[in-house]
This record gives sequence, structure tokens and C-alpha cells, in this order.
Amino acid sequence: MITISDISARIAGRLLLDNASVSLPSGTKAGLVGRNGAGKSTLFRIITGDLGAETGSVSIPKNARIGQVAQEAPGTEDSLIEIVLSADKERTALMAESETATDPHRIAEIQMRLVDIDAHSAEARAASILAGLGFSQEAQARPASAFSGGWRMRVALASVLFAEPDLLLLDEPTNYLDLEGTMWLEDYIRRYPHTVIIISHDRDLLNNAVNSIVHLDQKKLTFYRGGYDQFERQKAENDELQMKAKAKNEAARKHLQSFIDRFKAKASKARQAQSRVKALERMGTVASVIEDHVQPITFPEPDKQPASPIVAIQGGAVGYTPGNPILKGLNLRIDNDDRIALLGSNGNGKSTFAKFISGRLEPESGAVKLAPSLKIGFFAQHQLDDLVPNETPVEHVRRLMPDAPEAKVRSRVAQMGLATEKMATAAKDLSGGEKARLLMGLAAFHAPNLLILDEPTNHLDIDSRRALIEALNDYEGAVILISHDRYLIEATVDRLWLVNNGTVTTFEGDMDEYRDLIVSSGKKKEEKPQLAEDAGSKADQRKLNADRRASLAPLKKKINEIESLTAKLEKQIQALDAELADPALYEKTPAKAADKAKQRGEAAAKLAAAEEQWLELSSEYETAMAG
Repeated sequence: MITISDISARIAGRLLLDNASVSLPSGTKAGLVGRNGAGKSTLFRIITGDLGAETGSVSIPKNARIGQVAQEAPGTEDSLIEIVLSADKERTALMAESETATDPHRIAEIQMRLVDIDAHSAEARAASILAGLGFSQEAQARPASAFSGGWRMRVALASVLFAEPDLLLLDEPTNYLDLEGTMWLEDYIRRYPHTVIIISHDRDLLNNAVNSIVHLDQKKLTFYRGGYDQFERQKAENDELQMKAKAKNEAARKHLQSFIDRFKAKASKARQAQSRVKALERMGTVASVIEDHVQPITFPEPDKQPASPIVAIQGGAVGYTPGNPILKGLNLRIDNDDRIALLGSNGNGKSTFAKFISGRLEPESGAVKLAPSLKIGFFAQHQLDDLVPNETPVEHVRRLMPDAPEAKVRSRVAQMGLATEKMATAAKDLSGGEKARLLMGLAAFHAPNLLILDEPTNHLDIDSRRALIEALNDYEGAVILISHDRYLIEATVDRLWLVNNGTVTTFEGDMDEYRDLIVSSGKKKEEKPQLAEDAGSKADQRKLNADRRASLAPLKKKINEIESLTAKLEKQIQALDAELADPALYEKTPAKAADKAKQRGEAAAKLAAAEEQWLELSSEYETAMAG
């Protein structure tokens, strides 16, 4: 068992953990969740001993091996398979000693120990892990120096998995994996024989690979059994109970205080009043439920959608070197209401295809026809480096609308999901998630008809990913999405295209079927044959989904208008309440006070009617979408 007891820790003077405690039974697969900056990585550093805590202790079984992905990706001339094999220090040392040992007794001990740790199957196990993370047999024999930083980080991950520590700590391991690698890792963690703690914002990973959630919130740690969905339900129930308990506590305290205030000056009631004071002190208070507000993300709607197809490709080929296309034989069309996810391992050409569609790469051959006046917005993670480090979000946006007043510029920044206090922060000082929000907002600034997002979630926490899902589902243009977040894909798209074998084809299965193709004892399966009628029915269903979404667009627009109206009415009522709370209003201008009270009543009636209409239309919308 791992026991964390009363841990307190600060970073740069900021208290991140305050007498936090949690216990994890042996073999637990735990997801460590919490807002970005809450202190999750700090907790990892305390567990490994890299950072000392102000108070408290971490108890881990004696001789337990702790493993985490190395900060520095290997870049040596050693082959990938050699690097992974060397991660098992004991096996490496025994193998080296076995070549020089001369004492028969020691040789026998070495050989027995090598059998015990299954050393002779080590190369096969290492190769299997590397294959699961996307390295072919040929690639495994190449030196690490031949690979980019992202691929080297996969080697670092493979090394710690192969070492099979008693406590495996993984901090956002999917950030440098593709969807296929993420699916494989999910399956591997689920079968891992020892304890795992994983920091991740990947909802599917937290639902399928772990059996418990540790929530870091308000500087405390809370343990929940089950995956992320169960955690969300349990937390919501606990919050509701706490809010009810607080309301009950406040009512009881108010009642006692009222008695004290009425009778503390009366001699006949002094004793009873004093006993009430003591009761009030003993009662204490119930803490409020503190809700972290997540800024919504909004994509501007295109003024007018061109007629379908908005993109048509016939016999297309594209690449970076003339005569050596990455993708060829492209015969595809994109309609104005398409929501398409690109599947396929990294290196197969997903980003190349996205650049091709966006006009960043010219076709080598074939015909590409774009609808007249088609506007395309393009976001890719590597573009984060294109932000001007010393410029604020307001300055980035002002460059796109130089003649607009300051208020309008700030309004556009707010639509990108950046809080007021972040608007004047230099880009270099923004968090990864805030940079991603800014860059997505800039990509969609001119209200594109087609929005292409290449790995938009790497720096977004779970709640911000939910905000992105809502933004994409409200957006009326076409979408092409590349992501390793399966939950995001399933929640926002209705078509799947597979980038594989040098071309792009329609994948007629769903994400469960695609997962089955990727994960089976760590090896890819051959694609299952599919009956033509099955493929047709799936395609028909996707078309039906698209038609349904289009037909419900007016209803969704009406719901959004009502939400805007209720927000204005709530603001109006708050302002009137503030005025009506001023005693001077009644003394100086009683007629004005009566008018304000009348306005308040009318606004409250409008709000009640709007909320009732919102409930009715929302129910209608959800029923229609489900049907």
C-alpha cells in the first residue's frame, strides 16, 4: 500500500498541497486528476523524493521500485531495442557478469536469476512494447538519434514500461502519442501487474485503464473508486449533499443567532441565551462547494455556407518532394456539414493531408476544386511557436482588427475563452492551455466555413476539452479533426477517414471497431471484412445524423438566443436588486423606488418564462438528437 499522510508543499511561495492525505492499495490503477496548476506534477516529485514536503510523509513498501518517463529523451547511437533492454538494470548487470564470471557457483546463481526474471524473453517483450507504441521492426534497429523528439519520448515511455517498476508514475503520457498509441497504452495499463498513478486529461483513458480516481482539489486529495465517469457522478452527488448540509447548517445557525440577539439583554433569558451561544460555537460551519468556472470557447459562425461539395479531389497526390508523394490516389469530397476525424498512425500522412486541404501544400497531380469564397481555418500544435512571445492576446487580436474599439477587441478575446486577467498577459507567460485557446481563436477568427484542428487538446484539461466539444457541436461549419482523444472524436464527428498505405479512404466502422483493429495482445489485427449492406447502413446513419443536425440548427439557435436573454435578465435583476437595497432610494425618491420594484417584478416574470421555454426547447432538442 502507498500512503500519503498530511502532505503540505509550496512552489514559488504558493501553497499547492495543504495536509493532503490518501491511501492506495497495492495494484491500484489510479488516475490523478485536477485543474492545470493544481499541483499534480508536484505530488509526483514528492513521491519520488525529488522534492521535499513541508509537512507529512509518503510511505512506500521497502525496496519498491518507482519508475517514471525520463525527462530527457534518449538521443544516442544505440538502437531503440538496445535502449529499452538496458532499462532493466538487473538483467543488464547479470548479462554482463555472465560473460566474465568464472566461479561455477556464481554462474549457476546468475543463470537461475536470469530464469526467475524471464530474461530470455526480454527482447521479445521489448519489441512488443515498441511495436505497440508505433515502431516497426526495422525502426527498432535504428539509432535513437535518427528520430525526432516526439518519437524519442515514446522510446523513453517504452523503457519505463519494460522495466516494469512496482510503482509506475505517468505524467500526461498521451501528449506525444497518436490515437493508435493511446489505445495500445490504455490496454497495457489495464493489464499492468503493479500499481500505476497516471496524470491525464484523456477521458477514455481514465474510464478504461484505471480503477480509481484521486482528485486534487482545493489543496486536498480525495479517493474515488471507479473510472472518470463514476468519479464525476460521485462528486456531483457529494457536492449536492454538501450544499444541502450547508443550507441546513446556516438555517440552524440563523435560528440560534436570532434567539441570542432577542434575549441576551433580558435577565430572565440570559442563561438560555448563553447556552445558545455555546451551541452555536459547537455547531461550526459547513464549507461551501467551490466551483471552478471554465471559460467557454466560441467559434464564430460563417456568414454563409457554400453549396456542397466545398472540397472535391480527384486523383490527387501530395508530398514534400517532387516525384515522391506521401499520399496519392485521393478521390474524396467534403460537404458543408461534414464532421470528419482522420485516423491512422503518426507518420502515415494525417497532418500532410490536413495541410493539403488547407492549401498549405500544393497537389503534385490530380484536380482539387474548392467552393467559391471558401474560408478555411487551420490549427496545429506546432503553431504555438508562432505566437509573438511578448505580445498579449489583446495585441494578437488587435492586429486582425486594427480599427476596432478596445471593447470590441477584448470581446473577441473573451470569445476565445481567455479570462479578463489573462488578456494583458504576454503570450510567453500563458499556460499551454491558454496558448491553445488563443491560437484556436486566431485560426477561426474570420469565421471559416471549414475548420481543421490538428491535435487541439494536448494542453487542455478535461473541463476545457468539454468546452471545446460544446464549441464544435455549436459550430455550423464543416470540421476535420486529428486527435488522440477518442472521447473528443466520438462526441463531435460523424465520419471517419483512414490515412494508411499512402492514401485516404473512408472507414465504415465505428471507434470500437477501429480499436479492435489496433489492440489485440499488443498487435494490430487485419481489418475485418465488412458486408456491403453493413457499410451502407453505417453510411446512411452518418448521413441521417448530419441531416438531423442541419434540421435542428434553427432550434439550437433559438436555445442559444434564450440563453443570452436569460443572462441579460439575470444581470438586470442583480442591478435592480442592488438599487432597491439602498435605503436612500425610498427616502429621497419613493416614486422611483416603486418604479424600480415594478421593473424588477417584470424582469423576474420574463426570466421565469424564458427559463421555462429553455427547458421545453432543450428537452425537444435532446429528444430529437437521441432519436
